[in-house]
Order: sequence, then C-alpha cells, then structure tokens
Amino acid sequence: MTPKPPGPPDGGWGWVVAAAAFAVNGLSYGLLRSLGLALPDLAEHFDRSTQDTAWVSALALAVQQAASPVGSALSTRWGARPVVMVGGILTSLGFVFSAFARSLLHLYLGLGVLAGSGWALVFAPALGTLSRYFSRRRVLAVGLALTGNGASSLLLAPTLQLLLDTFGWRGALLLLGAITLHLAPCGALLRPLVLPGDPPALPRGPLAALGLDLFARRAFLVFALGTALVGGGYFVPYVHLAPHALDKGLGGYGAALVVAVAAVGDAGARLISGWLADQGWVPLSRLLAVFGALTGLGLLAVGLVPLVGSREGCGGPLLAAAGAYGLSAGSYAPLVFGVLPGLVGVGGVVQATGLVMMLMSLGGLLGPPLSGFLRDETGDFTASFLTCGSFILSGSFVYMGLPGALPSCRPASRPATPPPKRGELLPAPQVALLSPGGPQPTLDTAC
Repeated sequence: MTPKPPGPPDGGWGWVVAAAAFAVNGLSYGLLRSLGLALPDLAEHFDRSTQDTAWVSALALAVQQAASPVGSALSTRWGARPVVMVGGILTSLGFVFSAFARSLLHLYLGLGVLAGSGWALVFAPALGTLSRYFSRRRVLAVGLALTGNGASSLLLAPTLQLLLDTFGWRGALLLLGAITLHLAPCGALLRPLVLPGDPPALPRGPLAALGLDLFARRAFLVFALGTALVGGGYFVPYVHLAPHALDKGLGGYGAALVVAVAAVGDAGARLISGWLADQGWVPLSRLLAVFGALTGLGLLAVGLVPLVGSREGCGGPLLAAAGAYGLSAGSYAPLVFGVLPGLVGVGGVVQATGLVMMLMSLGGLLGPPLSGFLRDETGDFTASFLTCGSFILSGSFVYMGLPGALPSCRPASRPATPPPKRGELLPAPQVALLSPGGPQPTLDTAC
C-alpha cells in the first residue's frame, strides 16, 4: 500500500494546480463576466427585452452553480482530472451550438444548459483539488487561482467587444467555443493527492456523495444562508455592469473599460486578501463579513453614479465606483473558499466547494433576471444595483453568526501546527465546527 503523506505539500506540484485553477476560473467566471457585452446585440437581433436576454447568462450561471455538487460528487468518485476534461469539452460545444442559434430558446439550451453544465464540472473539482495541496498558504493559493477571473475579464472584455464589432455575435461565440476548449488540458494537470484526512471509503448514498450531511453542522448552515443571500446580488455586475455603463452614456469601448477597471481591482485584491488571511491576524470569518459588506456598499455606489456628459466621456465617477466594487468583491472571493477547510476539514472541502456553488446559484438565478426586470420597469439599472447591494449586505450580516466574526474579549491564539484533518482556518473554537455529534465547547466570548 502507498503510505499517506504527512499533510498537504504546501507547494511543489500545487503551484501547477494553482495555474490550472487560474485558467479554469478565467475561462468560466471571467468569461461569464464579459459575456454581458453581447447581451445588447442579442436583444436587438431577436427583438427581445433586457430581462429576456438576461436569462442567457443567468441560466448559465445558475446551472453551473446548481450542478456543482454533481461535479464534486463525480470528482470524489472518479477523480478531478477526467471530470474537468469532460466539462471543458461540454463548455466548448455549448458555445459552438449557440453560434448557430435561431431563437433565444436555442441560446438558453446552448449557453445556459450545455455550457453551464460543462462549467459545473470544472470549477468545484479544480478549486477543491487546489485546497488539498496547501495548508499554511491555502488562502493565498486560492486567491491566486481566483485572480483568473479578473485577469480574464481584463483581456476578454475588450477582445469580446472587438470580436462583436468584427464578426458579429455568432462569430464571437464560435471563437469563444475554441477558447473554452482549453479547459480540457487544464484538467489534465490536476494530479490526484492522498491525504490523512481523507475518508477511508467512498461515500455511500446520494446524500453523502453530494455532501448534504454538512448542513447538519451549525456553522456551515450559517455560512450557507449568508452565502445564498450574497449570491442574490454578487453576480448581477457580471451580467449588467457593461449595459449599465452603456445606459450611463458611455460607448462600447467605454463600457469595456469599466468592466476592465473592475477586473483589475478584483484581481489585485484577491492576492492581497489571500496574503492577509494567511497571516492569521484577523479571523477569516470576520474578514468574510467585513469584505462582504464593503462589496454591497460598492454596488450601491455603482448604482448611484450620475450620467456621463457624452459618449466620448471617460465616466470618471463610474470608473471609480467600479474600481471600488472590484477591490471589495475581489477581497471577498478567496475568503469564501478559504474558510471552508476550517468549517468542514480538508477531507470534505471538495464537496463543500460544490455546495457553496449550489447555494450561490439560488441567488444567481434570481439576481440577473430581477435586475433586468427592474431595468425594464424603471428605464435604468439604478434600482437593480441598489437591490443587489442590499442582498449582499444582508448576507454579510448573517456571516456575523460565524465563530470569530465578532470581536471577543479574550481572542483565542492560533495553534502553531493544526491537525491536517481538522479545519485550521478559524482560529476560534473549530472543534465545535468539526464534531457536530460530540460535546459542544463554550465559545470564548466572555470578559
């Protein structure tokens, strides 16, 4: 029998896995964020409303996240490598089929269902595998992988606008199908890793395979509720930030610049946030609540910016608000996944990642269509961004119920060498998080 290693290698091939996860994130969420640039062309071509075309991105996002537990379960059974490779092929086929769409229904099926299903098979297994390769620098590694979102948006936003102007939306989708096929070789880089915290046998039954038993843990349940509320507003800028900039008077490339500025702030903040979280100076749950609240306030600012004087204007206030939103959202993103090992342990992190994606899909399915509806009713996206910002603020308030989110009179010290099978990222009493059936210790919150 092959002896199990003492713990995550915290480097080595893990950095190759981080690079693969970087590309996976860029070709999934980064592409979804930039896809909003094509929605006005789709609405004009099919003569449909903003709300109707918003369902294209909303369905892709919702299917990708709702089916993520399936991707995690398949990864647990067959390994992340083949699952991610198959997901990359499905995503590419979804874009190619959508390039020949004759109605919005074809786009719903091609981009929404087929490409969304492919994305569901790539993101959670890739990010879950990355978390298994790191311990001390886990949040930094996750933050590095998640910068693929911002870097991809920075490159794809102007590129997609150029493709739309040059080849039309059909040619642009066809070329995006070729680009997303690169997800398959990214999956080939996900080398499996055996750790001491892994369960001795594969989960039995569908509930255990999907990780639904994790909801029996109070801390994960609080985290799940807060994440679902945040998801109601977090992904609205992915779909409607570019159309919002167009409504404010910016031209096509001005709107692409707004998306790019948000992407740059997002990418840089993910690295800084990951480094800060790994220092252990502030509990992860407290950082999660703070940066979640700042993201909600940033979206409120995006919704309240004034009109641009002319289409040639730079839109300074909107650029500043988009940059502030990008910094806040980027700081929040790695914490969502970095906190999971502290809640469920390393052995359950892949399943927990899939469940997080499913929870955010509940809001992701509601947010963009609601935003489109409010735009059709009011004539602009102001009410849309105010509403989605309120959703995120509500979720951040729920995060305050996590251990360590509120200041304590006697803060617990972080253990020097945490056990690999337990969650080490919540410096508060994580034993209570990981042993729901055992004795519950008293939280250290009394003076």
